[in-house]
Amino acid sequence: MKKQELRNIYKQKRNNLTEIQIQKFQENIYKQIFSLDLSKVKNVHLFLSMRKFKEIDTKPLIDYFRSKKKRIVVSRCNFKDNTLSHFYLEENTLLELNKFGVPEPVNAAQVDEKELDLIFVPLLISDEKNYRVGYGKGYYDRFLSNCRKDVQLIGLNFFSPIQVIQDVNTFDIPLDTIIYPKE
Repeated sequence: MKKQELRNIYKQKRNNLTEIQIQKFQENIYKQIFSLDLSKVKNVHLFLSMRKFKEIDTKPLIDYFRSKKKRIVVSRCNFKDNTLSHFYLEENTLLELNKFGVPEPVNAAQVDEKELDLIFVPLLISDEKNYRVGYGKGYYDRFLSNCRKDVQLIGLNFFSPIQVIQDVNTFDIPLDTIIYPKE
C-alpha cells in the first residue's frame, strides 16, 4: 500500500485502541527501551506525545533517561518551512501547545542536530526495511537528514511492521530499529 492509504488505516487503528490496550503495549515498549545500551548516549531526542492522537506516552521515557543522567531534547515546529528546531527539556522548561496540539518548549536552550546521539521517532506504521509513515508533512525526514550518520534512530509504534511501503522515495530515511509490542 501507499503512504496516504496506510496513514488513513493506521490513524484509525490507533484511534480504535482501548486505554487498556495502550497501557499494555506501552509497558512492553518501555521494557524494550529500558534494556537498551546507553553507554555512548549523552543527548536523547524524544517527541512529546499528542494525547488526542493516542501517541505513545513519552513521559516515562523522559523520566527514565533523566534518571540515567541523559539530556533530553525536544522539538518545536516552524510552520512556515515545515522544519523542526531542537531544545533541551529541563525540569523548569515551560511547554505550550502549538496549533496542532503538540507541546513545545518555550524557554529552552537550542541544540544542534549534530549533538544528538539517540532519536526516538514517532510513526503511524513502518515496513520491514524500517521505512516509516508519519503524518505526511516531512518534518522528521528533513530533521533526520541533518543529523550525524552515526546517530541511532528508533521508531516507536503500537503495530508490527508491514511488508512494504510502496511509495518510499529518496527523501525517506530508514530507521535503525522499530520498537513495537512483542509477546
